Amino acid sequence: MADDRFFEALYRAVGEAYDRVPWAALEPRPALIEWLDCDPPAPGAAALVVACGLGDDAEELARRGCAVDAFDYAPTAIAEARRRFPQSVVDYRVADLLDLPRAWDRRFARVVEVQTIQSIPPADHRAAVAAIAATVAPGGKLFVRAAMRGEHDPAPHRPWPLKWSELEWFVDEGLTLTDRLSAYDDGVFVHLEYTR
Repeated sequence: MADDRFFEALYRAVGEAYDRVPWAALEPRPALIEWLDCDPPAPGAAALVVACGLGDDAEELARRGCAVDAFDYAPTAIAEARRRFPQSVVDYRVADLLDLPRAWDRRFARVVEVQTIQSIPPADHRAAVAAIAATVAPGGKLFVRAAMRGEHDPAPHRPWPLKWSELEWFVDEGLTLTDRLSAYDDGVFVHLEYTR
């Protein structure tokens, strides 16, 4: 990911003080739970969690019977996820969103993307959307949580909230927007479902 050491440096600096990781909820996101409750995945469904951080969303999918792969760019985040969930069946690994394994192409029935695109520089947003979309299997579903900004509003520093035109790139990649889930976080974030 363009040699971005930001994430690894942050996870190393905080140690077990997880409250210092701005995006670490330490529990599955409520909108993700709602999404899974409304349309439960089939037992054994292949699932992928993009930039899984400390593992809470990945563990929720595994608890519901999915076969889960989860990756993060930061080795320390993956090590902490494994440490937090020592009995986990999730396949945690270090990977770069912009250079994912070819074996993941159109493999996953469920894909979860929570605030990843906005955390990387805007110049890489289109490539990130394409990489995430490429993992969704035919008939598969993608959950997206993203902070939003107006089409012409500036985003001078990380995180770089998304514009609606950027979310439309998922459609360009062959997905269909099929649901807008309940609003959380005072309307700052959107929660969307796309289907291939």
